[in-house]
Amino acid sequence: MPKILIVDDEPKMRMLLEETLEKLEDEGVDLLTAGNGKDALEIIMTKKPELVILDVRMPGMSGLEVCNTVKNVLGMKDIYVLMLTANTQEVDKQKGIDVGADIYITKPFHPEEIIKKAAKVLEIEIY
Repeated sequence: MPKILIVDDEPKMRMLLEETLEKLEDEGVDLLTAGNGKDALEIIMTKKPELVILDVRMPGMSGLEVCNTVKNVLGMKDIYVLMLTANTQEVDKQKGIDVGADIYITKPFHPEEIIKKAAKVLEIEIY
């Protein structure tokens, strides 16, 4: 069963992303959530989601630190990391790419963009 991990310290954003992606649950996708980077890393190491939707700005361990740990320290290159952030500066985007993010999407985002990207990563056809 493919898994998507949603990581954001804002409960409303996690809920919005869950609601956006719940259509994929009908296709057998398991949605997981974490409210901070430490919990996200634990879930990533134990559940090995195929896709991680990761907020950049979080207290404690940032999304950039999580991505760097997953991709470069743990070598989990097969996990697709979608960085989601309010940081719109090109330098911020480059930081995400530098630590191994596969794509960098800024908030506010169009929910359809997220679901299409998730479906493509998981190779699921949606209607």
